[in-house]
Amino acid sequence: MREHFTSAKIRNYLVTGVFIWVPILITFGVINWGMRFLTDIFESVVDIVARVLPELWQAPVLAIKDIPFLGVILVVSLLFFTGLMAANFFGQWFLRVMNSFFSRIPIVKNIYGSVKQVSDTLFSSNGQAFRQALLVQYPREGSWTVAFQTGTPSGDVASKLPNDCISVYVPTTPNPTSGFFLIMKKEDVMSLDMSVDEALKYIISMGVVSPEEQKNLASTSNTLEQKEPSV
Repeated sequence: MREHFTSAKIRNYLVTGVFIWVPILITFGVINWGMRFLTDIFESVVDIVARVLPELWQAPVLAIKDIPFLGVILVVSLLFFTGLMAANFFGQWFLRVMNSFFSRIPIVKNIYGSVKQVSDTLFSSNGQAFRQALLVQYPREGSWTVAFQTGTPSGDVASKLPNDCISVYVPTTPNPTSGFFLIMKKEDVMSLDMSVDEALKYIISMGVVSPEEQKNLASTSNTLEQKEPSV
C-alpha cells in the first residue's frame, strides 16, 4: 500500500530525525572540541619550546605539530602519568614544591590559589560542592528552577547575613557550566530527592528527560544486560 505523505507526517518525520541526530551531533561536537582543546595546548607548548631552541632545530620541532592526534595522545598521557606520580611519595613532594613555588610569585599566587581552591572543592571526593540538588525560585518569585547547594557563606559575607543562609549555584541550560551564584535563605529552597547526575541530566535536557525516565532507562538497560546469554 502506497503511503501518502501529508504535511503532518512530513513534519513528524522531520522532528523525529532531529531528535535522532541532535544527540549524535552534540556528542561528536563535544569530542571534537575536547580534541581541539588538547591539541591547542600541545601546539602552544611546542611553539614555546621552538622559540628557545637554536634556529637550526626550530623547523624539525615545529614539524611535530603536523602529526595527527599526537597532541591529544601526549596531553592525555601527561595527565595520566601526573596523576600516577601524585600517588607516590616523590609525587607528593613535587606537588608541595610546586604549590610553594606558585604561592611565592606576586599576582600569580592570587590567581593560582583561587583557582586551586575552587578546583579542589569541586572535584574532591570529600568536598560538599554540588552534593545536593535543590529547587529554588529564580529569576523571580513563582518561577522555579533546579539548582545546587555549594556550601554556606563565611567570613565577612556571613557576618552581614542571617544565620540560615546557604550558597546556591543556578546553572543555565543546556550548558550547565555557566550560571549564577546566589545566597538564599534555607526556608526559600527545597531539597530534591535526586542525585546530582540526575539533576544535571534534567537540566541539560531542558526538563525533557525526567528523573523517573532516567531510572526506567537504567532499569531496562540492566535487565537487558542480565538477559544476555553467556558465551
